[in-house]
Amino acid sequence: MKLNDQKLIELGLAVINVEAQAINALTTQINENFVNACKLLFACKGRVIVTGMGKSGHIAGKIAATLASTGTPAFFVHPGEASHGDLGMITQQDVVLALSNSGETEEILKILPLLKRLGVPLIAMSGNPYSTLGTLSTVHINVSVAQEACPLGLAPTSSTTAALVMGDALAVSLLEARGFTRDDFALSHPGGSLGRQLLLRVSDIMHTGDAIPSVSENSLVSHALLEMTEKKLGMTAVVNDHGVVLGIYTDGDLRRTLAKNIDLHHSTINQVMTQACTVISADILAAEAMQIMECKQINALLVVDNDQKAIGALNMHDLLRAGIV
Repeated sequence: MKLNDQKLIELGLAVINVEAQAINALTTQINENFVNACKLLFACKGRVIVTGMGKSGHIAGKIAATLASTGTPAFFVHPGEASHGDLGMITQQDVVLALSNSGETEEILKILPLLKRLGVPLIAMSGNPYSTLGTLSTVHINVSVAQEACPLGLAPTSSTTAALVMGDALAVSLLEARGFTRDDFALSHPGGSLGRQLLLRVSDIMHTGDAIPSVSENSLVSHALLEMTEKKLGMTAVVNDHGVVLGIYTDGDLRRTLAKNIDLHHSTINQVMTQACTVISADILAAEAMQIMECKQINALLVVDNDQKAIGALNMHDLLRAGIV
């Protein structure tokens, strides 16, 4: 068959429609068996061992990773390797989640007697509840599909998608049941952009001490400009004699000052500063600081303590360098 744009679009849509129907059919399987599986996983004192062969093995690996990152300790064990030593990874405190569309995968069936001897609960996820795996399991979750999206009916497509979605349903249900929070999630995702957004706080990136641009309320505007130039943050805090923040003076304020033809060498900063400026605390997430800047359409923030004294400062460039954006 020659490549035809319209035909390719039709084939792609057909696959998506078949798999969407397979996912929709899973709603009938969120039943007592699903609840019992969740309870077994929730009560697990050890680890959830997820196993599967071939394409089901790839899905099993993804489910194990999702469980582990959402508060349910889990890892993948290859069933072929299990009967050659890797069964030693499984203890009586664990729960096994086995994936096999047919329920007759030889490599998985070989290890079932040993799991029974250990007394390890077995959750089976297959397309046939009357298969060997289904009948020997503690709990069976039916993920059967009406048809594969493959026109030959051979390549695992709808069946692996259904198993993956059911695995996500288990993981997210357990996440909610455990009261798993954003902070908990961050602890298992410290790397990359996601980790930075969930873990990095303002206190980690703000400028402190002598690096904070600050002038007294009676300082001349020209003096404030020198402070801004030296500290290179595009703004300066304006404070009283006790160090309490009274306002802020930014590059934008400078443009407005110049537009009004105000004498920079004879006017005091409290005449032109922005009063009641937005301030933040040091313990909020840097990502929250970014949201505040975007919402307020500002490029810099002062960080204050409980007494409203300046303890830090940061601007949009600091957030960019930290990889928050």
